[in-house]
Amino acid sequence: MSDDQVKEGKSGKEVLEETHPFAMESPVRSWWAVISTVSLLFATLVLAGVAPWWPARLALSLLGALLLVRTFILYHDYLHRSLLRKSRLARPLFHVFGMITLTPPRYWRFSHNFHHGNVGKPVESEDGDQLLFTSDLGSFPLMTVEKWKTATWRERFHYRLARHPLTLLMAYLTIFLFSITILPLLKSPKRYWDGALALVMHGALVAGLWLLFGFDVLFFSFLLPYACSAAIGAYLFYAQHNYEGLHVLEPEEWSYYRGSIESSSFMDLGRIMHWFTGNIGYHHVHHLNPLIPFYRLPEAMAAVPELQLPKKTTLLPHDIFRCLRLNLWDTERGELVTFQAARRAT
Repeated sequence: MSDDQVKEGKSGKEVLEETHPFAMESPVRSWWAVISTVSLLFATLVLAGVAPWWPARLALSLLGALLLVRTFILYHDYLHRSLLRKSRLARPLFHVFGMITLTPPRYWRFSHNFHHGNVGKPVESEDGDQLLFTSDLGSFPLMTVEKWKTATWRERFHYRLARHPLTLLMAYLTIFLFSITILPLLKSPKRYWDGALALVMHGALVAGLWLLFGFDVLFFSFLLPYACSAAIGAYLFYAQHNYEGLHVLEPEEWSYYRGSIESSSFMDLGRIMHWFTGNIGYHHVHHLNPLIPFYRLPEAMAAVPELQLPKKTTLLPHDIFRCLRLNLWDTERGELVTFQAARRAT
């Protein structure tokens, strides 16, 4: 099979063309998704701040975290131009959301678009070796077993740190605050100046809630739900490109179609969690055509046979545990393996 050929003689380009009808959004449906989600989010977070019983505040905070995940997917779709692309009102609404949630649009758009164009694609090292990593720009790095064997302690430390479960759990600080906002600003302040604005707006919201309403309101209505949503979002993104059955293609085999289909999973979450996560579990479909609005991804998958046999993962404990243990790409076996397996192979 050629690098862009699929069953029944179709090319990847032909399969992509079959998804084009689903890239047509309904502005009414899009606005309903935005208005209903933001309204539910605002009401939930306000109730989390004022409810008199702490278990209720905790439950409302966790519900708010899930609604924040959904709202972020709407923002994500807007930056992909799959949602409300022609709306003048949507721009300030989503840009303010991006600033407050430490995902300033300039760097997020750049890094995320790079990720889409290079998913599952090996990159060349400075010494010319192939297939050492998949890029960590806009994604999590992936190192081969061969590279791991020869890596310095510093390279191993940074690699383990980037993929460590605690890094995902503390994504508020490690990923959103540092990697997405502060680091790009320090490296290129003129290009990513909106990172400074994001820090100011985020800090002003935190300080304002604390000074006006007290730390308990700040904690339950913002810090806890945002920290939980950041961890959920980080894990979803990690697991969608780090799962049992992932295929990292050799440079001569890689194509946009194969990278989208073979290096992106379908996360089977059930109807409720698909709603909270904005159907981002249909990740292989989204990667193939990011212009499809989130609410049409299931339609596209149901209509195109070539999209109906993806590698699957879930949020069940077994799958989460397995996903977090798979950390290296074994080029000989053509699969992800654990650090322990790589150590036994030395």
